[in-house]
Amino acid sequence: MIRWKRLFPLFLGAACSVFLAGCHGSRETEAFQPPETFDETKAYEITFWAKNDTNKRQTDIYKKAIEDFQALYPNITVNLRLYTDYGKIYNDVITNISTGTTPNVCITYPDHIATYLTGDNVVVPLDALSEDPEFGLGGSRLKFDGPGKEDLIPEFLKECTVNGRTYAMPFMRSTEACYINKTYVEKLGYTLPETLTWDFIWEVSEAAAKKDENGVYKVNGQKVMIPFIYKSTDNMMIQMLRQKGAGYSTPSGEIQLFNDTTRELLSAIAGHARTGAFSTFKISSYPANFLNAGQCVFAIDSTAGATWMGAGAPLSDIAEDARVDFETEIMPIPQFDPEHPQMISQGPSVCIFNKEDPGEVMASWLFTQYLLTNQVQTAYARTEGYVPVTSMAQDSAEYQDYLSRAGEDDDDFYKIKIQASMLLLSNTGNTFVTPVFNGSASLRDAAGQLIESVTKSVRRKETVDDAYMDRLFDDVASLYHLDEVKAQTSGKTDLGPLPWTARVLVGGLILSWVLILLWAFRDILKKRTQNH
Repeated sequence: MIRWKRLFPLFLGAACSVFLAGCHGSRETEAFQPPETFDETKAYEITFWAKNDTNKRQTDIYKKAIEDFQALYPNITVNLRLYTDYGKIYNDVITNISTGTTPNVCITYPDHIATYLTGDNVVVPLDALSEDPEFGLGGSRLKFDGPGKEDLIPEFLKECTVNGRTYAMPFMRSTEACYINKTYVEKLGYTLPETLTWDFIWEVSEAAAKKDENGVYKVNGQKVMIPFIYKSTDNMMIQMLRQKGAGYSTPSGEIQLFNDTTRELLSAIAGHARTGAFSTFKISSYPANFLNAGQCVFAIDSTAGATWMGAGAPLSDIAEDARVDFETEIMPIPQFDPEHPQMISQGPSVCIFNKEDPGEVMASWLFTQYLLTNQVQTAYARTEGYVPVTSMAQDSAEYQDYLSRAGEDDDDFYKIKIQASMLLLSNTGNTFVTPVFNGSASLRDAAGQLIESVTKSVRRKETVDDAYMDRLFDDVASLYHLDEVKAQTSGKTDLGPLPWTARVLVGGLILSWVLILLWAFRDILKKRTQNH
């Protein structure tokens, strides 16, 4: 009788070879299995990358969080590295992936995380870690009072999911808001409606663009006026499409941006840019500078930037004598359908990079959770118009007290800053997030580039017609390589057919296994003949 047990490994090897030949490019991040325990006698040193520029209070919060965490876990040392913007974090992470020197914990954007995932098992999926009864969210062996999974705001957590897996924890969230010079609105003969609409914004902006015979704007008596200025034109386009019920992309990454609704929106924007009623941050400068100098009626920016917006803003990039006094109002972004408001929610999230030592990953996970505690969440949220990402922190006595003190001063309790936070808190159910996939960051940039391009074109007196739109769509798709973005499914990336060299190698491997099997059969038959 042939001894099949001896032959089984050979058959298995051959089968695997054939399987690999048909599975080129299928890559899934391995699920991290939490160790049974965490060795607190072993020293761990982890790196933490975060963003901060001019807000020293945020730096102090990070340092305090690290100090308090290390007091709880003396065997874990956290080394902080600060960046001036998230783009620099992204670039350094990409570079470090190639050299195998990624940080342990990183505050970054989910769109960027999707790109990190193109590396081989680079980012740790957090699903198993989150559910671990001892060291997961709200786990029994944590040395601090962290949130359970049920405490994370679902709308905020959704952005951290890629291909059905959770690759990050939300850290802070914001939305966009319209900062308004209410004094100018009323001077122009208008009353702010309960809900801003695009029609209202455009009508008032066109009225504010009127000049007298000397070239001075009637509404402010100055020679500079940009009635409506938008900072993030990518968000502008994304939200307008969402409000219109038009396509942007599917969850799997199918590009839908270049559609007829986009054409209509761009044509309308071009018309208002032509009259001088509209401009963008990239073309003109920070909306806050124009708003605070009395050179703007509507400025749309993130709620996270509220400390810069309005007559009493504690932070400013313009000279004190250039600032004018006016009544500042903050409202949700304009809508096409006031009965069904749609506004984007986004913000930085915390991801963990994989390491050879599972204990090092666990140390990173413990610190990540500590960033979600009430003391860190409420302290950071108070610095700008961000809101905490957990119901625990939002409902805490400390945070509720902070919200109740709006207007006590123009520093800690700046009225517009607190109102910006409350705007998101009261509209969380009206927010949405964009799909996250490898290429979603490029698609976002492309959406904004469409608006930037038409605005520049009308300033150059170019004709914006159907032929122009055709060229623009082709140029932007090419510029951001959107033709290379493929829909993704089930966490796998299809890299296409094997190159001919690889097919030759795989074919040779299969042939080798066939020869080995033939030799094995020959050897067995020879031994049977000898025995008989």
